[in-house]
Amino acid sequence: MQPLVNEHVLIRGTRIAYGIYGESTGQPVVLLHRTPSSSLIWRNVLPHLTSAHYRVHVFDWLGYGLSERPCDPSIDTLISGQVPILEDLLAHWGLESTHLRIRSLALVDVVSFDSYPSERTKKQMEDGLESLIWAPDAKHRAHYRDWLLSAVQKREQFERSSLDTFLGYISGPVGQASLYQHQVRFYDPKHTLEIADRLGELVKLPVKLIWGVNDGWQVTDWAHKLHESIPGSELEIIEDSGHSSPEEQPEKLAQLLVTFLSEHS
Repeated sequence: MQPLVNEHVLIRGTRIAYGIYGESTGQPVVLLHRTPSSSLIWRNVLPHLTSAHYRVHVFDWLGYGLSERPCDPSIDTLISGQVPILEDLLAHWGLESTHLRIRSLALVDVVSFDSYPSERTKKQMEDGLESLIWAPDAKHRAHYRDWLLSAVQKREQFERSSLDTFLGYISGPVGQASLYQHQVRFYDPKHTLEIADRLGELVKLPVKLIWGVNDGWQVTDWAHKLHESIPGSELEIIEDSGHSSPEEQPEKLAQLLVTFLSEHS
């Protein structure tokens, strides 16, 4: 499957893959992905935004997708720990202000970390990172195929489209080790816990929360809790969608985004 990221830049000594789409005069929008996916998750939403004359920026976080998988184990690749990379990337793009769309808000870690990662994954981590890194490829792929499928309602649709691509990013000689070194190993809410008490400060910004009604990874109870914690925020629950609304309801999601962006341009 053709990736959205087609350019590369060195940020703080590491390679970040990114792509920019739309008219050069359009208002900038930055789409952020979440673990365990990549910018590819936005492939069916992005065209609707560019059609509405927005200039859309996408990228893969360090340790994800087509960006570098750093060898140095001391590098923090938890997404909420990569804020400096985002800041430098925005500077590289020359963006002083922009609309941000974050899939699966990092702030949700504060209220939902007790269920993510799964108990099975926690137990595997306790058994030792090396045993996971060197698990047989077939066993690894089978387990994480089921895991990725649990994020959606429309499993057959996901299987026919991007499932194998996302699975490929976290499998094989590089992907399997990278999954544990750069993602699973950093499933830690330390960064978000540090700012949990500051959610109310987001009242200064327009915030819209969009949630799949049948999200099995982060249930809608957390959506309402987060909504209550951010004064003035809006909450939209998308019907017929699980955790990955960009995969299952891209047109509905794009419609909500375009409407919200136009109201706050």
